[in-house]
Amino acid sequence: MEKERKRKIIDLNEDTFKVLSIKAAEEGTNLKALIEKSLDELAENIRDSQLYSYLLRTYPEGKEIVSSKEKEEFESWLGL
Repeated sequence: MEKERKRKIIDLNEDTFKVLSIKAAEEGTNLKALIEKSLDELAENIRDSQLYSYLLRTYPEGKEIVSSKEKEEFESWLGL
């Protein structure tokens, strides 16, 4: 099932239009599809970044300094 889509008319400056049109042709697609894909990827990266930031604030696992004993055990396990 396809997600609901929203329509938005945008204005691009001429240089941006040319560069993106060339990029779209290079990828074998059209300008509209390239812009939609790029914006979807940007939104996904923002979501990932915000989620990661939230997790770092609320679950600080991995930010704790290990004891010397834990460090030695880990290095031994790695064969260092």
